[in-house]
Amino acid sequence: MKILIVEDEPKTGDYLRQGLTEAGFVVDLARDGWDGLELARSGGYDLLILDVMLPGLDGWRVLAGTRRAGLETPVLFLSARDRVEDRVKGLELGADDYLVKPFAFAELLARVRSLTRRARAGLEPTLLRVADLELDLTRRRASRGGARIDLTAKEFALLELLLRRQGEVLPRSLIASQVWDMNFDSDTNVIDVAVRRLRAKIDEPFPVRLIHTVRGMGYVLEAREP
Repeated sequence: MKILIVEDEPKTGDYLRQGLTEAGFVVDLARDGWDGLELARSGGYDLLILDVMLPGLDGWRVLAGTRRAGLETPVLFLSARDRVEDRVKGLELGADDYLVKPFAFAELLARVRSLTRRARAGLEPTLLRVADLELDLTRRRASRGGARIDLTAKEFALLELLLRRQGEVLPRSLIASQVWDMNFDSDTNVIDVAVRRLRAKIDEPFPVRLIHTVRGMGYVLEAREP
């Protein structure tokens, strides 16, 4: 899936590009409205992420230009403008979603996947599984061995990341960028605490452990042979 980000703030743009690339998307980044409109009109994108306040051409006009070109690409506005009038204007112009800055990356990623899932027309799995552990993305439910497991929003996002990247060793920095927000300090022990709490729910009541620590590197979720 290919995403175009139109964002003039360097830190935010680079953070989004890195995070979405690590999540498995192909990402292009434009720094102003004119470049963004030109790229968007070229087609081939499954989602546009637009800032509202852009140099040259604001996000409203970028969206209007893509719609005049006959493109129905899903659009997510990402803006510090949080007035109700701004959100309504974006949606009335044809945007599909509107997220206010500052944001948690986990929420942005969930919205991106929701919008691109429509474009995939059901090609993306809605049930993630390893061994007897299942995560239902549609109903937002987790279970193991048929038993329901109650998770917080952060625990759900963490487990979803581990399941989507099962078998891969995920460093703490990657987990921080995917599950927490862009200003999160990955040097704290918050990630270790979150993993420990998740283990207490999905591993400790069962004979086979699925979440493993790779010393000095990070965490991996996989079913290992006894």
